[in-house]
Amino acid sequence: MKFFVDTADVDAIRELHELGMVDGVTTNPSLIAKSGRDILEVTKEICELVPGPVSAEVVALEADAMIEEGRKLAKIAPNIAVKVPLTWDGLKACKVLSEEGNMVNVTLCFSANQALLAAKAGATFISPFIGRLDDLNLDGLQLIADIRAIYDNFGYETQVLAASIRTANHMSECAKIGADVCTAPPAVIKAMANHVLTDKGLAAFVADAEKAGIKIV
Repeated sequence: MKFFVDTADVDAIRELHELGMVDGVTTNPSLIAKSGRDILEVTKEICELVPGPVSAEVVALEADAMIEEGRKLAKIAPNIAVKVPLTWDGLKACKVLSEEGNMVNVTLCFSANQALLAAKAGATFISPFIGRLDDLNLDGLQLIADIRAIYDNFGYETQVLAASIRTANHMSECAKIGADVCTAPPAVIKAMANHVLTDKGLAAFVADAEKAGIKIV
């Protein structure tokens, strides 16, 4: 499973990338606004840092305007994935942009039917939102499983990009289901290393080493 980091914080991306934990990056208007930087400038810097797909989202709502914005974003770097919303206009834009050879990430997916439409429109990635479904007391992980089953049934090449990841548990569950990609904030990726028994065991090892006067260097 590929790890994408969901942020526009270049320093955070760099730290994880140096550890080999970043296969790509996802951004959105909210993350760009949080960075306080120009969208074209920060996206270009991220693309230069990470060789994998970097999702940059359009802000237009109508298909023709999405296509125009998508073409401009795609010119930033060859590893740009143009991100469009899962609306009818977004699907129209996906069809055109994908046929022009661009990677397209269709986002804000909340149903298997939507995911099926995105695959038919030629999406490179489909981004189902787990956390936002969980917030409504719906099963976000079941959506990932449903999409995985549908795509496997018919051989769709669209990659399942699990998004709105809130916990480290989401990451392992998506891996078990067979998501192609998980995109998560840096803090969630780091949290995957945490376990109370690791901390407890390490504390015991350190105490025993100090008691025995063990030194290596």
